[in-house]
Amino acid sequence: MSVNLTLVVVAAVLVACGVHLVLERALTRVILGIVLLSNGVGVLYLVASGPAGGAAFVGARPAAEMSDALPQAMVLTAIVISLASVAFVLSLAYRQWRLTGSDDVPDDAEDEVIRRMAGRDEVSSTFDDDTTSTTSAQEEDASA
Repeated sequence: MSVNLTLVVVAAVLVACGVHLVLERALTRVILGIVLLSNGVGVLYLVASGPAGGAAFVGARPAAEMSDALPQAMVLTAIVISLASVAFVLSLAYRQWRLTGSDDVPDDAEDEVIRRMAGRDEVSSTFDDDTTSTTSAQEEDASA
């Protein structure tokens, strides 16, 4: 069995570009990244499935000459999952655009507070430094 090196390189480039785009802040780039990532994984499945064989139910061929239908079914399932993921992120991007006029994901306000406090080496007033764990039964016994 020989692997087509061109398809391996195409799959690697698609996956690498997809991962790069998924890590961006704009949701349209995330959508494009999901599409590229899913296409790269689909190509990778087809490369890993081995050489093409004959149709499974056409003619009387030995089993060794027939193609395996499992990789094709896995690619079809991956296509359906990626379609659902793209539809979900597309709806998130549309909602973000309707609310803010931009599809960029904003920083969370609490993350900014935590980042500033970490820079000053402070802890939150709600931070509990108690490392012992107590159950509600132990708390009831202690209060009685």
